[in-house]
Amino acid sequence: MTESFPRLHARTRRFTLGVPRNFTISPDGGRVTFLRTRSGTDPVTCLWELDVASGAERLVVDPLALGAADEDLPPEERARRERSRESAGGVVAYATDREVRRAVFALSGDLYVTDLASGGARRLPAAGPVIDPRLDPAGARVAYVTGGALHVLEIDTGADSSLAEPEGDLVTYGLAEFIAAEEMGRMRGYWWSPSGDRLLVARVDESPVALWHIADPANPDRQPVPQRYPAAGTANAEVTLHVIGLDGARTAVPFEQEYLVTAAWDAHGLAIVTLSRDQRTMRLLSADPDTGETTLLREDTDPAWVDIVAGVPARLSDGRLVWVADADGGHRLVVGDEPVTPPSLQVRAVLDVDGDTVLFQASGEPSEVHLWTYTAGTISAVTTEPGVHSGRRAGGVTLVARQSLDTEGTTVTVGSASITSLAERPGLEPRVSLVRAGSRELSTAILLPSWHVPGSGPLPVLMDPYGGPHAQRVLSARRMFLESQWWAEQGFAVIVADGRGTPGRGPAFEREMLHDFTISLQDQVDALQGAAALHPGDLDLSRVAIRGWSFGGYLAALAVLRRPDVFHAAVAGAPVTDWRLYDTCYTERYLGHPDEGHYERSSLLGDAEKGDTEKLERPLLLIHGLADDNVVAAHTLRLSSALLAAGRPHTVLPLSGVTHMTPQEVVAENLLLLQLDFLRKSLNITG
Repeated sequence: MTESFPRLHARTRRFTLGVPRNFTISPDGGRVTFLRTRSGTDPVTCLWELDVASGAERLVVDPLALGAADEDLPPEERARRERSRESAGGVVAYATDREVRRAVFALSGDLYVTDLASGGARRLPAAGPVIDPRLDPAGARVAYVTGGALHVLEIDTGADSSLAEPEGDLVTYGLAEFIAAEEMGRMRGYWWSPSGDRLLVARVDESPVALWHIADPANPDRQPVPQRYPAAGTANAEVTLHVIGLDGARTAVPFEQEYLVTAAWDAHGLAIVTLSRDQRTMRLLSADPDTGETTLLREDTDPAWVDIVAGVPARLSDGRLVWVADADGGHRLVVGDEPVTPPSLQVRAVLDVDGDTVLFQASGEPSEVHLWTYTAGTISAVTTEPGVHSGRRAGGVTLVARQSLDTEGTTVTVGSASITSLAERPGLEPRVSLVRAGSRELSTAILLPSWHVPGSGPLPVLMDPYGGPHAQRVLSARRMFLESQWWAEQGFAVIVADGRGTPGRGPAFEREMLHDFTISLQDQVDALQGAAALHPGDLDLSRVAIRGWSFGGYLAALAVLRRPDVFHAAVAGAPVTDWRLYDTCYTERYLGHPDEGHYERSSLLGDAEKGDTEKLERPLLLIHGLADDNVVAAHTLRLSSALLAAGRPHTVLPLSGVTHMTPQEVVAENLLLLQLDFLRKSLNITG
């Protein structure tokens, strides 16, 4: 390997470049379109097609050939990419017609259409910088958003019409608001009808949302960027729905609840899913597109919260509803009104409905994610080898994407064909043991240096968690542990633990996080002690560090503030320090409304001014991107101010121009090296 791991890790965007993704299978199962960069270090994403019968791949669209080497993105597209954690460039999203004959995409704000058979792409005369273009089912028209307005363009003639113009600067049509994109997984704001004669469109009014500003202190001549940020307990954007015809005729589709979760419009009708502000009630509604009248089809309730599940609602060919709901202690697939999976199989997402076959993801063992199908009353395992699997299905053909601990990268198979991954080899092999650790038998990964001989002497320990709800680190996939293994090679015993709140073990385990984020710290201590018991003599519990980003950053700072008897140094990246400063949907799901009194227990600011001498001496490095519009820099600055006022030493590393993702290559590389240097000095590690 000619490059160091930190440099390669940064150049490859954490080894995601070159990995095929965003698959679409043609209705006859004969072709698969997908996205992939040309190599594991090339950040420009291209559009490709696979012929399933022959296994031949074909480059359909190369952005460089279209003269789009340097991207000039409108602000709305930059925001979309930040919300979706998109770190590559080029064709990062596309949409096809029903028959997968045409595809449209935006490139540097321009609108393009390509004929997938010929591969020729041409620019269409859009009215302005294009956001989220989508073809109608027949492929004759493309809708897109520009300047907050929804447009429809006739592909053959180039005729363009605006169907909905914003009534003010804070109104948009056809875009997902911040909360939908960041917390609910909804990246779109409009849906074509099956006949292509009208659209369901979300109108978003941000005027009720509090105005914040993202400043750039490194460039004082620049104006701060205004941002409408819905902090916990404050107003959300107002979202309304309208069916809009191609002639501009508009019919309102009213709904009562705070959040629009998603919508689906197929041959069986128009349906929307809404969620109450407290997230304890979710409704599935059918809507009459002619009148806007809605009918309640299903209502799910939970005393804690109702989970949002990707891929539903959906329908079988006979119109029966496909849904996911909690019943008898499990996340279960529901067809019609009946759960069809056992409570022990935790359903994670519905991936596709192909006629009468449902393809879905589920876990028995939480560290593994498998593909299953439901057909005619029977569930069948599609994948059985250990690993993490995703997929698509159409035309009777199933695509399987697999990651595992025994293979590098991602393997993609479609029948007897495969799609090549061009990802770089990381140059190190995770030496990972997946165990159940501690009294709660938490899913835990233990990584030791490749050169370490068990029993040869204790190693300093690095806890490397995310630790927050609805997210996992301990999965049976090698890429999850590449960075952790690099830390192990620097001389640490690395422990990655998923505590209560993480998915894969059922609703009760996830809901233990309700009203108290600090239980995540208890679980990290439990996992540490459990790992030490499994490796007697290999872990030095007198030298324990912890690092993390986002919720993991919160957890790292919490660890040295509240458990200095266990943790001796911490690196907290982009930490949430005051949950009143984080957004409504995420924070209120777990802590409720701020007036309910659950925020102080989980806040870090109160910890800054209390404690004994020992607590003052635990080294803490706070890292924050000053351009972060998700966890804003005020979190770190307020904690730092409180620590300073209490005379408590700490270190702050501000990152100018860096967002929550830290995609910049030099920044990402040096962040690893700076953290290593800090922890070595803090734990008195030499050599």
